[in-house]
Amino acid sequence: MKRYHVIQVWMIAILVLLNTSCKKYLDAKSDAKLVTPQTLQDLQGLLDDANLMNLKTTPDYNESSADDYFWLPATFNSQPVNAQNLYQWIPIQIRYGNDWNQAYLPVYNANLSLELLAKIPQTMANQQQWNNVKGSALFFRAYYFLLLTMEYAKAYDENTADTDLGIVLRLQSDFNIPSTRASVKASYQQVIADLTASLDYLPDYPLKLLRPSKGAANALLARTYLYMHKYDLALTFANKALALNSYLMDYNGDSYIGALTTNVPFKKLNGETIFYTEMGATIALHLTTRARIDSVLYGKYNTNDLRKTAFFKANNGYQQFKGSYAASATTLFSGIATDELYLTRAECYAYQSDVASAMNDLNYLLKKRWKSTIAYTPMTATDRTDALTKIRLERRKELLMRGLRWMDIKRLNKEGGNIVLTRNINGKIITLQPNASYYALPIPVDIIEQSGIQQN
Repeated sequence: MKRYHVIQVWMIAILVLLNTSCKKYLDAKSDAKLVTPQTLQDLQGLLDDANLMNLKTTPDYNESSADDYFWLPATFNSQPVNAQNLYQWIPIQIRYGNDWNQAYLPVYNANLSLELLAKIPQTMANQQQWNNVKGSALFFRAYYFLLLTMEYAKAYDENTADTDLGIVLRLQSDFNIPSTRASVKASYQQVIADLTASLDYLPDYPLKLLRPSKGAANALLARTYLYMHKYDLALTFANKALALNSYLMDYNGDSYIGALTTNVPFKKLNGETIFYTEMGATIALHLTTRARIDSVLYGKYNTNDLRKTAFFKANNGYQQFKGSYAASATTLFSGIATDELYLTRAECYAYQSDVASAMNDLNYLLKKRWKSTIAYTPMTATDRTDALTKIRLERRKELLMRGLRWMDIKRLNKEGGNIVLTRNINGKIITLQPNASYYALPIPVDIIEQSGIQQN
């Protein structure tokens, strides 16, 4: 892909989100005529721009707001006031350089690709590439719309979703179109519509894991329906995704794993990966260099559970996370992997009172994480409630630091989970109550000022 295409799209996308002055708009429009992508190769290049679409791009404000980590007093006391306030769930005035603008850049690229693609005739010779561009653009738009909804909207509630405020659904690249917030229901419906349409165009397997595929679209539909409490549909799409890739790494030894005791035990783009993205660091309170894993959570890993070695390393009496599938001690994997699908499917089975199938999936996963020299005793559940409790705990333990915990808390509290988040600030306990308004995280203040949309 030509370098000037990336630069031009980046410039225009910033204009989209910040509604800058008329003069800047006219200048950008004039330049755009000179560099607008024209060919399928150009459009594929836009979507293959990993630095914009995949790498360190997904939201992190939600992970920083969740409960899987804590700060030691010395860390808290050394942070600036804004960081201290964020750690205590106190809204601050966040401006440019945030999850909102970062996530809408891929949305812009997707919209631009769809508009330009409509001008390129389909032929026998270009059908496969044309389809890949179409399906990929739809997937990327859905992917980032869902991530934005997870962060900036309330949890899905069938009774209020029509009126609860969702996100801005930018469906065109024209930045003159005013931004308005859709409802939560409309936000989820758009995600589902885009993903459903993408299935008609995407290949079963991608050329590379930074590109979408049918497996990724089905997996993202499973995640979407799970967050909507539609467990029957989440089960359907989890099954479809697992039919395309059901691989689980055996932590006892696998070509995708090095020594579990090292700081980077997992290889990038490993066999469990269905779609690869990395978490950004616009807030980054949870960065591994300063965050320590919740001690109660760490204590829930069995001594013979190899995740206890693979995911954590000791640091002055506490535990630091190191189990990212990004093959990095500091960068967090935030994409889609098969372990998430097994846990989603297990939860769906349990929700439907198919306890045997639920525990079969859970045990299949856990045995792959169990020390092979010690006999694994399969977990059992007495009933639906017991199964859900055990599966949801393992979901938290397995999918640690992937940007999913915040939405899981919101989802489970809507079902009566009564999860109260706590921070110990120099001996003072700060809490975030279930279903608090802060669970729809504050939208950056410059977006509010420029667009006039309603703040959470």
